[in-house]
Amino acid sequence: MSVYAIGDLHLSFGELVEKPMDIYGGQWIGHAERVKENWEQLVKEEDTVIIPGDISWGLRFEEALPDLRWISALPGKKVLLKGNHDLWWSSISKLSKLDEKLYFVQNNCYADDSVVVCGSRGWICPGNSDFTQRDRKLYDRELLRLRLSLEDGKKLRRRAAEEGRELPLIGALHFPPTNEKFESSGFTELFEEYGASKVIYGHLHGTDAFKNGLQGRKGNIEYLLTSCDKLACRPVLLLD
Repeated sequence: MSVYAIGDLHLSFGELVEKPMDIYGGQWIGHAERVKENWEQLVKEEDTVIIPGDISWGLRFEEALPDLRWISALPGKKVLLKGNHDLWWSSISKLSKLDEKLYFVQNNCYADDSVVVCGSRGWICPGNSDFTQRDRKLYDRELLRLRLSLEDGKKLRRRAAEEGRELPLIGALHFPPTNEKFESSGFTELFEEYGASKVIYGHLHGTDAFKNGLQGRKGNIEYLLTSCDKLACRPVLLLD
């Protein structure tokens, strides 16, 4: 079983949703069709794909359903996290009953026989030039949600270890885990504390923005920017 990631799908298959990404040009021209083609070439039914936020442009759950069904029809199990544009995201209890091939992470974790995935939406980090007092409240709330997810994952990893199995931990956020100066944050500290081997995130779009995201190793963790345009609409392999 392999684990892949691709974020920021920004889908708009709902009849009442008019948010064509083609207007942005570049990698966004025909991006959904290209994602589907690449996904079906790479991903097998037994594999897992992490989607770290900005999934659908739908404002209401019903508007996002066509996008979620489109994702469900693709091969593999999908682990979804909330992005800042996912205004359709409803209660986790409602989402968890939607589809057995879609797993929604919010204050919990995802686990199978090959991996544990923990994460939250995240938020902009202290040290950014536009960080405000309101941002501090949202940042602190997301840290709490991340710790709840990591604690859930810790229990499952401990149980697996007692059975003689070692499950790697992959962390996932929608927002970058640091500020533009790549300074440590509450997010990076939590991922280090709980022993994540890799952390993925999205949110950043365009060549100028890509450079503002931490990429490569920091401490014991490899960080990867997995927004759709950064990956040229091709899911990236995390574990094989």
